Amino acid sequence: MKKKTFILLGFILAKFILQYNLISPAYDLQRDEFLQLDQGKHLAWGYISVPPVTSWISYIIQLLGKGVFWVKFFPALFGALTMLLVWKIIDLLKGNLFALTLGLLAVLLSVMLRINILYQPNSLDIFFWTFLYYTLIQYIHTNNTNWFFGAALAIGFGILSKYNIVFLILGLLPALLLTPHRNILWQKKFFISLAIAFFIVLPNIIWQFQNDFPTISQLKELERTQLVNVNTSAFLKDQFIYFLVAMPFILCGFMAFFVYEPFKKYRVIFWSYLFTILLFIFFHAKSYYAAGLYPVLIAFGTVYTSHLLTNGWKRILQPFAFIWILCLGTFFISVAFPYKSPQEIEQNSQRYKDFGLLRWEDGKDHNLPQDFADMIGWSELAKKVDSVYTNIPNKANTLVLCDNYGQAGAINYYSTFKNINAVSLNADYINWIPLDKPIINVILIQNADDDDPERKQEIPLFTRVSLVGENTNPYSREIGTKIYLLAGAKTNINAILLQEINKYKAGY
Repeated sequence: MKKKTFILLGFILAKFILQYNLISPAYDLQRDEFLQLDQGKHLAWGYISVPPVTSWISYIIQLLGKGVFWVKFFPALFGALTMLLVWKIIDLLKGNLFALTLGLLAVLLSVMLRINILYQPNSLDIFFWTFLYYTLIQYIHTNNTNWFFGAALAIGFGILSKYNIVFLILGLLPALLLTPHRNILWQKKFFISLAIAFFIVLPNIIWQFQNDFPTISQLKELERTQLVNVNTSAFLKDQFIYFLVAMPFILCGFMAFFVYEPFKKYRVIFWSYLFTILLFIFFHAKSYYAAGLYPVLIAFGTVYTSHLLTNGWKRILQPFAFIWILCLGTFFISVAFPYKSPQEIEQNSQRYKDFGLLRWEDGKDHNLPQDFADMIGWSELAKKVDSVYTNIPNKANTLVLCDNYGQAGAINYYSTFKNINAVSLNADYINWIPLDKPIINVILIQNADDDDPERKQEIPLFTRVSLVGENTNPYSREIGTKIYLLAGAKTNINAILLQEINKYKAGY
C-alpha cells in the first residue's frame, strides 16, 4: 500500500472514530434527527422542511434497524467523502504530502466535525457543494467538457438534498462571467447538463406545485421568525470561528488566486466565494449555510502554504502549521461537543460560561448549552408515553398528538410500540395525521409554556381529561413537558383535527 493511500485511510478512520466518540451515551438524538428519520416512513418527492434525498437515506436506516450506529454513520460517511474530495483536489493541484496531510487535518478539526455528528441534510449539502467545485476544477484542469455532466449530478442531487446549494449556483454565474471561463455558458454540453439537472429536480418541482409550494411559505416563515435576527457582523464572525483552525490557510488560498501563477486560472472560485457570501449576507442567512464554501478553499490554501514552506529554512515552520490546527482543534472539541455527561458539564461549567455557551435564546444562562439540552429527555418522554399507551384498550383509536415535531419524532423513535405513530400539528407531521379511523382517545403532549395547563379547551370534548405525566429531567430543554390523557371522545375529533390541518395548510 502506498504511503499516501495509508495516510488517507488513516484520516478516514480517524473521522469515523471521532464522530462516534464525541457524543456521550447520556444524550439522545437531536430533535431534527427524529423528523428526518420519520420521513423515511412517508416517502415522497418533497416535504415541507426539506427535499426528498434525506428520506431515502432514512428509509435505508429503517431497513437496517434504525439503530444509533446507522443514524450516525451516514453524516460521518458524507463528511469522509468530503474529505476524500479535498484530498483529490489537493492532489490535482500537485500538492505534496505535507499539503495533503495539512488539508485533511484542517477539514477534520473544523466545524465539519460538529456538523457531521448530527443526522441532518447539512452533511450531504456540503459534500455536493465540494463535489460541484471539484467538477469545475477538473474542467479547468483538463478542458474536458464531460465534467459538466458531473456538475449536473452535483446540482440536481444537491438541490434534492437541500435547497441551499442554489446560493452557490447563483454565486457561480457572475463569477464565471468575470473570468475567461465565461465560455462555459455557451457550450452545448453545458445546456445538456442543465437539462439533466432540471430533470433530476423536476419531480420535486411537481410535488411543490401539487402542494401549493409549502417550502416557499416555510422560507418566508423562517425569514420572519429567525433570519430577520441574523446580523452581518455575527454572520462574518461565525465564518471566522467555524474554520478558525484552517483560517491561515484559507487566507493563503485567497492570496494565491492572485499571486501564484498556477492558481490564477482558478480565480473563478474566489469570485464565486465572494458573490455567494454577499448573497447570504443580503438574505440574512444563518452562518452555517456557507460551510460548503470552505473545503475547496482549504485545499487551495494548504497547497499554497506548502509551496511557501518548502524551500530552505522555511521548512522548519511546517510543524507549527500542524501544531496550530491540533491545539485549536483540541480546544474546539473540548467546548463544542457533548462528549461529557450533563452532570460533568454542570460541575465544570465555567469554561462554557466564559464563551457564552450557556446562554439560551431566552437570554438567560442555563446548566447546559442549549443544543446539548436539545439532546436530552426524549427517551424519558417516550417511556412515559408508553406507560400510558400500554393501559389503553382501544389503541387503534388512540392518537398521540404532540406540541412539536421533536416530541412526535422522539416518541416514534424510542417507543417500544412500533405502530404508536405520534404526530403533531407542526412541520411535516401535519400530512401524516391518521384520520382513517375514528379517534376516541388522545394522548396529548404539551410544552411547559402551554397557556392552557388545565385543558379547558379539551374538557368539553372528552369524558375524562387528566394529567398523567411530566418530563422532569433537569437538563432537558423539554423539562416541564406535560402528558395528558383525553379519553372517551364526545364529539367528532377527526373533524376538529381536519379543520386544524386545513388552517395550518392555509398558511402555506
